[in-house]
Amino acid sequence: MPDSVDETLSLLEQEQYVADQSLATAVYLSLKLGRPLFLEGEAGVGKTEVGKVLATGLGRRLIRLQCYEGLDVSSAVYEWNYARQMIEIRIAEASGVTDRERLESDVFSDEFLIHRPLLEALAPHLEGPPVLLIDELDRTDEPFEAFLL
Repeated sequence: MPDSVDETLSLLEQEQYVADQSLATAVYLSLKLGRPLFLEGEAGVGKTEVGKVLATGLGRRLIRLQCYEGLDVSSAVYEWNYARQMIEIRIAEASGVTDRERLESDVFSDEFLIHRPLLEALAPHLEGPPVLLIDELDRTDEPFEAFLL
C-alpha cells in the first residue's frame, strides 16, 4: 500500500501506466480512506486499465463486473446452483431423509451458492481486499445503478 501520492504515482509508473498528479492523488486517497474510486471519461483514456494496474501493483486479485443493459442484481451478487440443489434433494429423497427443515437449510447453505463479482469482492481474501472493477456502469438500467450507488 503506497504511503504517499508520490509512491502511488511510482506504483502506477512501475506498471507502465502514465498518470498525472491528480489521478495519483485520487487513487492514493481512495486507498488510504478505503473508499471507492469512481472514474469517468471518454472511451480509451485508460479508466479500466487503472483497476488492472492497481490490482497488479498491489498484488491483489482483480474482480471485474462488466455491466450491460439488462444486468440484474442476482447476476452481479449471487445465484443459487439449482442443478446441484436438485441433485441433493433427489439424493435425500432416495435415502429416505424426511427432515424437511434440515434439508432446506442444507440446500440453502453457502455450499450451493454461486458467488458473483460483488459477493466475491466482499468475501475475505488472504492476500487482502481485491480490486473490484465495475466497468461500463452507464450501460446498466437505472434500478441496478441505484442498487450499486
